[in-house]
Amino acid sequence: MKKTLLGTLITFAGSIASATSTFAASCSKAQLNKGCVSTAILGSGGCVCDNNGSSVIRILGLVVDIMSIGIGILGVIGITIVGIQYLTAGGSEEKTRKAKRRMFEIVIGIVAYVLLYWFLKWLLPVGIK
Repeated sequence: MKKTLLGTLITFAGSIASATSTFAASCSKAQLNKGCVSTAILGSGGCVCDNNGSSVIRILGLVVDIMSIGIGILGVIGITIVGIQYLTAGGSEEKTRKAKRRMFEIVIGIVAYVLLYWFLKWLLPVGIK
């Protein structure tokens, strides 16, 4: 499950990276800031602007922000559960070792998401504030 989650996050980042590089190829940064969307992904290679200022990049930024909230909540819950497991280990080396291992995995997962978030913030400067 942990490997599947990490693979999903990496796949998500890769799909955003490829879509955003396609968008950036046909719209200027000023156009993207005004809410324009590239149609290069559809094959026309143009840049379409809508009147209300919403764009795919802003929606992707919102998705990343929602994922960040979810990862934060899951991280706090996971650390709390592992802390309880560590406290209730009762001196058992095996239970203590398992709790420490889970804590290490949670911290690695949070660090991996922070790096992914940093990459997406660099990639989508318009969508993530």
